Amino acid sequence: MAPKVVLITGCSSGIGLALAVKLAQDKQRRFKVIATMRNVAKKEKLETAAGAALNKTLEIKQLDVCDEKSIRSCVNSIPQRHIDILINNAGIGLIGPIECQTIEEMKAIMETNFFGVVRMIKEVLPDMKKRRSGHIVVISSVMGLQGIVFNDIYTASKFAIEGFCESLIIQALKFNIFVSLIEPGPVVTEFEMKVYEDAEKADYSQTDPETAEIFTNVYLKNSKAVFSSLGQTPEDVAEHTLKVITTAKPPFRHQTNAIYTPMTALKHADPTGALMTDSFYKMVFKYDTLLHVSLKAIRLIRWQAQKMRQGARLLGFR
Repeated sequence: MAPKVVLITGCSSGIGLALAVKLAQDKQRRFKVIATMRNVAKKEKLETAAGAALNKTLEIKQLDVCDEKSIRSCVNSIPQRHIDILINNAGIGLIGPIECQTIEEMKAIMETNFFGVVRMIKEVLPDMKKRRSGHIVVISSVMGLQGIVFNDIYTASKFAIEGFCESLIIQALKFNIFVSLIEPGPVVTEFEMKVYEDAEKADYSQTDPETAEIFTNVYLKNSKAVFSSLGQTPEDVAEHTLKVITTAKPPFRHQTNAIYTPMTALKHADPTGALMTDSFYKMVFKYDTLLHVSLKAIRLIRWQAQKMRQGARLLGFR
């Protein structure tokens, strides 16, 4: 059977790079990967990681999800415009008090994280409909299900794309096209670390001192602890995505970090929202010491589990 053509956006680093390499190096050679990025001058890291797969099962192309001409040019360069699987990964982040963020910065988030995905889907959907076959994958976030303090605009962009896909999937299934939302929690990538590094150096004079204090000394401190304890690697998310796209009937939603499932379920347990808001308020402002102790315990458990898995592999167990 011919390999499936997979177009992935945002492959210069992080999840996109890990996913492109994972699929291109598939031992069963099930995929032909079109790894795209806005700035192809940043392709060296991907080329190195791809190794022998480069220009065989992996091809790098320029594509800017904010530019319709760039998108069409890239898709037109693919034989018969045939794309079996579209993986929308390109995204940008923004954290901090909204008083310190300009409307232009907020629009930039929506342009990439929401309209960027919409532009890609608009371009490939008609071809998939004609073939009555295809799979559209969106790298979303648990923040598309649950708002997180000081992530207001980023969360809004993910909520928007989740709502868009919830509406789209009903129509898509009529044409035998699957839609899947991959929902990671914290992922340790250059993208994430840059967002937090910039936040530590930013000017918060546009907000009140109390809010600035909460963001810098509560939120940022807690975020570091969360990432070190609960953060996944891009390779983890790539492995989850591989399982989704190779499933006979792919799920609409797939969370990659089971630790977050109870948190995202709070709003469904209480339709008024009180349980969710009260739980998060207390976790941030009343029980932060308990939170840090719990995170340290989780980090230790995960470290021990990792060592056990490594030991099992050395002994020949899978």
